[in-house]
Amino acid sequence: MTLIVSIPTVTGPHLPSRTMPSQRTIAYHGPGRTGVLTRLDDFGARHDLHSAVLDGADDVRALLNRSYPACVVLDAVEARSRMLALCAEIKKDAFTAIVPVVMVVPQGDAEAGADALEAGADEVLSDDTPPREWSLRMELVLRRAARDVSVHPTTRLPGTIQIERDIHERVQEGTGFAVCYADLDHFKEFNDRYGYNSGDRVILLLSKILRDVVRALAPGGFVGHIGGDDFIFNVPMDYLEACCDEVITLFDELIPYQYTAEDRSAGYFLGKDRRGNVHRIPLMTLSIGVVTNHVHQFSHTGQVSELAAEMKTYAKSLPGSKYVVDRRQSGLTGEDRSASRPASTLLD
Repeated sequence: MTLIVSIPTVTGPHLPSRTMPSQRTIAYHGPGRTGVLTRLDDFGARHDLHSAVLDGADDVRALLNRSYPACVVLDAVEARSRMLALCAEIKKDAFTAIVPVVMVVPQGDAEAGADALEAGADEVLSDDTPPREWSLRMELVLRRAARDVSVHPTTRLPGTIQIERDIHERVQEGTGFAVCYADLDHFKEFNDRYGYNSGDRVILLLSKILRDVVRALAPGGFVGHIGGDDFIFNVPMDYLEACCDEVITLFDELIPYQYTAEDRSAGYFLGKDRRGNVHRIPLMTLSIGVVTNHVHQFSHTGQVSELAAEMKTYAKSLPGSKYVVDRRQSGLTGEDRSASRPASTLLD
């Protein structure tokens, strides 16, 4: 299965025909009510934001599946039930719940506002909301999203708070799960040679690979960003191998193109360590340490995260891109490790 990792280009009467940073876009979906669009355009002009008109619910889903807009505005004046259902769907999905949703409801209808909040809307507005209040409420929505400490500012993926929450829920449910700790090899050397902008681009690339693969292959999966080049993705155990194999395949195909043609052709570049010694620095690879509850019985998230960190460290000691699954019985030592196929290693 081939997955394309890209930043979409959305065009329309309110968005120039070019690729834009998704976090500077306000997506609007409604039955073409021009009054709301006029307000959004005025608001966007004052805050360097661009409004994108999406014709259908599938267009909203497609945008959210590929990027994180600054905000989604759902107009429920003419299509209340459909917009409420779409809002609830966005907020129930771990990948899209972090995107703020503003609902526009019929003026004077208190029940419509309550229904919107119950569906998960972050803010509720109406046609009779005074222009200044409308603008201030929109600003507050964007400020809350920007300062949300549980979302990483570069990748817009959930951070440590939501990672812990997701692992806790899986531990409590008791169904088969895999916690996968992904980390880049030789990232620091790449960052030193190519600069932090290129480093951020690699971080964003990896986040999109993880997000797209888990969304496509693992229903109920979750992807979080711990920080730097450390990521966590949690999937039902049945999807572990498919996800890890696809992540590694895509990563190894795409990462060479983050280097110059000269470095890519050589397969390495020359770099100095802290003592000034010159070494060959290979192209980046990906190490994934995996913990499951197939063998271990966990009672709290600390046990899972500690073991996942251990498995990630062990994976990084092996060459190439790989994932390592802990299948040791409790009490076994690291000497009980044995290798399997190149992409993965099983600790038996």
